[in-house]
Amino acid sequence: MFKKGKFVFAALLLLFAGVAFAQEPLDGAWVKTTTKEKDIIPYDYIREADVFWAKRIWRMIDVREKMNLPFKYPQQPLIEILHTASKNGELTVYDPSVVDADQFKQVMSVEDVKKLGSRVDTVMQINPITLEEEQVIQKNDLTWDKIVKYRVKEDWFFDEETSTMMCRIIGLAPIMEDFDASGNYRGDMTMYWIYYPDLRPILAKYEVFNPKNDAVRMSWEDIFEARLFESYIYKESNVHDRNIQEYATGVDALLESDRVKYENFNYEHDLWNY
Repeated sequence: MFKKGKFVFAALLLLFAGVAFAQEPLDGAWVKTTTKEKDIIPYDYIREADVFWAKRIWRMIDVREKMNLPFKYPQQPLIEILHTASKNGELTVYDPSVVDADQFKQVMSVEDVKKLGSRVDTVMQINPITLEEEQVIQKNDLTWDKIVKYRVKEDWFFDEETSTMMCRIIGLAPIMEDFDASGNYRGDMTMYWIYYPDLRPILAKYEVFNPKNDAVRMSWEDIFEARLFESYIYKESNVHDRNIQEYATGVDALLESDRVKYENFNYEHDLWNY
């Protein structure tokens, strides 16, 4: 009976050892679980009666700016997170081709999302063997390096209850560079609009690369909530409902963008007496 017990114990020991050796190697010195287990902090409820002043702003994030380089981190850029969740049906996205697309009116189907950035072109090429020109069917798939900008729609408002100026992001839209079959740049194309409150739980589960400390990684939700990105304003709410580029170009457009930014800052500053 004693020998039988020793045999069972040895068999269990070998079983657990086999399970341990069957596990995948740990890529690092410790198991990283903080970000994966993180939950978002719900927004405070804002009463309409407490909103003393408000302004709607539209911004543009260019990932080629130095401060925005984490947006295109090769191992997992932001667009990969957004597009994968959209294709898997985890995230609802909205058609950018309709009027007032940033008001989230028409849902975009998963099938249409999967087709974005992928197309089949017919181009003329020289056959290296016959040296004759012939038609070649070329399939182009979406690559992450084509997404170079993001539109951000947000509301700035002063809350009388807390006496603070606050900002709430309402929507986010990735923008893709569009090229023809010959590789010529044709302009920017908005892929889809995303309702940001629905996106927050997803962004909270993914880390952002920290160039100064690998042990301290923030989530993408932290980046947006702490506004750790560089951007410029391309539109504010106005009676003509037009973008800054429609009435200013070049340096004048940049100066107008700065004017809107500092106008909001000065408004909050002037509310206080020193």
